[in-house]
Amino acid sequence: MTESPNSAGREHPLTRALKLFRPTHQHTEFSATVLLMSAVMLSRVIGYLREAYMAYAFGAQAQTDVYVAAFTLPDWLNYIVAGGTASITFISIYTRFLTSNREEEAQKTFSIIITVMTSVLLAGIVLAEIFTPQFAAWMFHFAPDKLRLCVFLTRILLPSQLFFYVGGIVSAVLLSRRLFLFPAFGPLLYNLLIIMGGVVLGRRYGIASMAYGALAGAVLGPFLINAIGAAKIGTGYRPSFDIRNKAFREWVRLSIPLMLGVSLVTADDWILRHYASSGVGDISRLNFAKRLFAVPIAVLGQATCQASLPFFARLFGEKRMQEFSATVSNSVYRIAALSFLAAGWMMATSLPVIDLVYRRGQFGFQDSQSTAIYFFWFSISLAFWSAQGLYSRAFYAAGDTLTPMIAATILTLGSIPIYGMLFRTFSVTGLAAASDFGIIVNTLALAVLLHRKKLVPAVDMRWIELGKAALVAVVSGCLSFRVGKLIPLTGSRKSDVLALLLITSTWAGGVAGGLWILRSTLLADLRRRKVTAYPHVAEQQAEEISGGVKP
Repeated sequence: MTESPNSAGREHPLTRALKLFRPTHQHTEFSATVLLMSAVMLSRVIGYLREAYMAYAFGAQAQTDVYVAAFTLPDWLNYIVAGGTASITFISIYTRFLTSNREEEAQKTFSIIITVMTSVLLAGIVLAEIFTPQFAAWMFHFAPDKLRLCVFLTRILLPSQLFFYVGGIVSAVLLSRRLFLFPAFGPLLYNLLIIMGGVVLGRRYGIASMAYGALAGAVLGPFLINAIGAAKIGTGYRPSFDIRNKAFREWVRLSIPLMLGVSLVTADDWILRHYASSGVGDISRLNFAKRLFAVPIAVLGQATCQASLPFFARLFGEKRMQEFSATVSNSVYRIAALSFLAAGWMMATSLPVIDLVYRRGQFGFQDSQSTAIYFFWFSISLAFWSAQGLYSRAFYAAGDTLTPMIAATILTLGSIPIYGMLFRTFSVTGLAAASDFGIIVNTLALAVLLHRKKLVPAVDMRWIELGKAALVAVVSGCLSFRVGKLIPLTGSRKSDVLALLLITSTWAGGVAGGLWILRSTLLADLRRRKVTAYPHVAEQQAEEISGGVKP
């Protein structure tokens, strides 16, 4: 039954807000982004606890290096067999079936993909288990005892890729129906189980306890919670190997470029681990810096990208190209502008933040200093990490996976010598700088290609406002960094907190003053839920504000 706007308007605001957390609530792009940002923020808090526990219990030592490195082959398997993006290509196809009321075809395609690719992935896992020793010896520069530990941990982690893959396809069904609750909270369970594995089994199994926790987390988080959500909406599954199915062949055509291509977004971690494996603790410190850097990427970029793809796909599928371009450009503008400002704060606060977050147990102040340098350099590219995901999904929504992956593969292969050169010249710090260079070039290339294909013309970007945000970020970041130098940091928690407060207040004042002086409209733009120039968007906003339920 559809509520009238008047009756919905009399509802308590908390009641309307709680509706967003109903499993069957169909979200708009705005409410989906808010939900996913909230869930990602909570997931990253738990992810921080995971990393903090690992730093406390195991420090930046050789065994921690090995644990991080053990994820490489499972990641490779997922990327090669499933493209790591099976749900992305599936969303576009599944959404098209839903918009044209072809429910039966959508369900059939879902069943075929699950059946065929699960069989392929199982075969891949068996082969990977057999050849793990050869891969580890080729990829890393570990001593023999650490190499054996790497092989052992890798073999524990490999089966988890099956549950990640199936869970990704099932979550795509939910996302296509604008049901975001279950996909949003899968990562929470995954991170919780890793921590529980370490706490409960740590004394008996050491660092392997976290690998066991990761395997259990993959089963209960990405897989089981999404399967429960799909079952609740009546999603059926019937085993089928009908590889001649037209929709399945389309999915294969879209997915093959993603499977065969190599994107720096994924390969960056592999390249960093390869070069850093020659030094004890270097993989761990890079990993701690990258994982903390991943928090704003996830909150600003990942949540927005995940929420945006179904809407991008719907706009493109309905041939509303002007709206498609405007939606992509405005999403990139807002996320990039926020990321510029956030990066200024992150760079200025790198040492006190890293020291407060990680220094405890086996992780000392010297580790904090090294990790803070890497975190500083990673932060430079925050806006580009956030923007590239939206540009990639614009291509995926348009049914073009070949163009971005050809470009990404060429750029990734071309970047590898730069990683090596900067590593040899500047050691591990050079790897962080090379990571920045690679992702910046990758993002700019996607933007140029979208412009040349007339999917997202550059003229639609709000360049002046974006430039204002970047200028304010540089000035406020430099000013707060200089002010922070007034408090020497020598490993005291008190000095960390004082420096963090001083830098943050200076940065906030600089941002507020800079945006005001330049007459920036960024804050007003962020308050707008969507570009309201289009009737269907205004209708969605009215529905959401009133709390009405669409039939």
